[in-house]
Amino acid sequence: MIELPGLKTTKREWLMMIPSWATSLIFHSLVLLALALLVLPREEEPPRDLLASTVARQRIEEFETVEIERQIDLSEPTELSPEIQSDSLASSVETVENVDNDLSSIDVELSDSLFETAPRADLMSEVGSYRGSGLEGRAAGARRVLVAQNGGSIETEAAVERALHWLMRHQYPNGGWSFDHTKGQCQGRCDHPGLLRRCTTGATGLALLPFLGAGQTHREGTYRKNIAAGLKYLLSRMKYGPNGGSLLEGGRMYDHGICTIVLCEAYAMTQDPNLARPAQAAVNFIVNAQDTQGGGWRYVPGMPGDTSVVGWQLMALKSAHMAYLRVPPITIEGANHFLNTVQVDGGARYGYVNAGDRSIDNLGTTSVGLLCRMYLGWAHDQPALGRGIEYLAKRGPAIGRGGRPIDPYYNYYATQVMHHYGGPQWKRWNRVMRDFLVKSQAKSGHEAGSWWFDGPHAEAGGRLYTTALACMTLEVYYRYMPLYRHQSTQSDF
Repeated sequence: MIELPGLKTTKREWLMMIPSWATSLIFHSLVLLALALLVLPREEEPPRDLLASTVARQRIEEFETVEIERQIDLSEPTELSPEIQSDSLASSVETVENVDNDLSSIDVELSDSLFETAPRADLMSEVGSYRGSGLEGRAAGARRVLVAQNGGSIETEAAVERALHWLMRHQYPNGGWSFDHTKGQCQGRCDHPGLLRRCTTGATGLALLPFLGAGQTHREGTYRKNIAAGLKYLLSRMKYGPNGGSLLEGGRMYDHGICTIVLCEAYAMTQDPNLARPAQAAVNFIVNAQDTQGGGWRYVPGMPGDTSVVGWQLMALKSAHMAYLRVPPITIEGANHFLNTVQVDGGARYGYVNAGDRSIDNLGTTSVGLLCRMYLGWAHDQPALGRGIEYLAKRGPAIGRGGRPIDPYYNYYATQVMHHYGGPQWKRWNRVMRDFLVKSQAKSGHEAGSWWFDGPHAEAGGRLYTTALACMTLEVYYRYMPLYRHQSTQSDF
């Protein structure tokens, strides 16, 4: 019995007083709750990576997948690894002020689609989109497939990992790198430091490129803290002016082009909005530094161009294009014009500053010129391209045979050219280049994971320079998608 003041009511009578709609509501709620418990999803095993080829799964699965950990925001303080953090030489790296001292704010022109960029899968999809020169191959699943398909091996991937570890151990506590790697935690245990001690932006950019090439970013991967610190160092060195964001230091436009590739690729791979404006500002600086008459670039803005510097600037513009940043068509037209002035045999070979200089037999400038032509739209069946490929294939990699010095710069560019072209010439080239780099990598001591070659430019850049180029040469299988695959699509560049 339920007793209320002045009233006695039974339980049955109390229930009879509840409206019929309330009874119906309670009943149907209980039914829905029971059904929900029956259809709740169970925790299942995540799907395996889809493979885009018939490559044996046993070989593919031997490649280790990088574990993705929590993201790092560039606006947050970055804590380097304890090994680097313990070094107290933050202020010992020599630096110089950038050439552009106008620190006024700059209005950066952004692409209309910049903040409505394609989803991350567009640039870093696992497998199967094959967008020509894109960055999709760096994703873990695609990387394993492409290594197996294109002539890499477990040994090449192990060599890349050792190189990244060596680079990590030679980062300075301020986030940057120096070509003189001996002043940090290395303490002179690795020989052959570079002479370009004041090119800290160039050294930092060159050191970061292999990490990005392996699919590592400041948001994902084993070295995300190191990459975040390196990017912060570059952003701290950028000087804004009327012509864009300058990263010029001792190496001049070499520095700036390399660093612009880093900023654009890091932005393309992550769509981090903190990188959008600095990347576009760096691109704007390249655009404004172009020689308006000849269409090239050299050491300082506006200087008549040379093929070597042009290669880095054009690759930076291509990286910007892949990141949906703005690249004026007239700038690309100017670069094409410059290449026309330094070409020989219809574009099969390239000189350094003109078509008649003594450097016309320089394999490095020919490799740079051919790679630029590929990115600027030359078709696979272009006759001059075919002649250039045969010229490089006949010479082969510069690995110290036949009295020729080892030349990592030529090897880096020519390997990209041969890989994009494909075919039997690539297979022969790859066997020689791949095996040489795996065998010549240092395997013991503090130098383990690095390379040193006493060839062109090696004295200036030192062990950091030769290591970065050799590592990226071994990343060729996935760093950029092959341009002439049947699945590739044309891009308006």
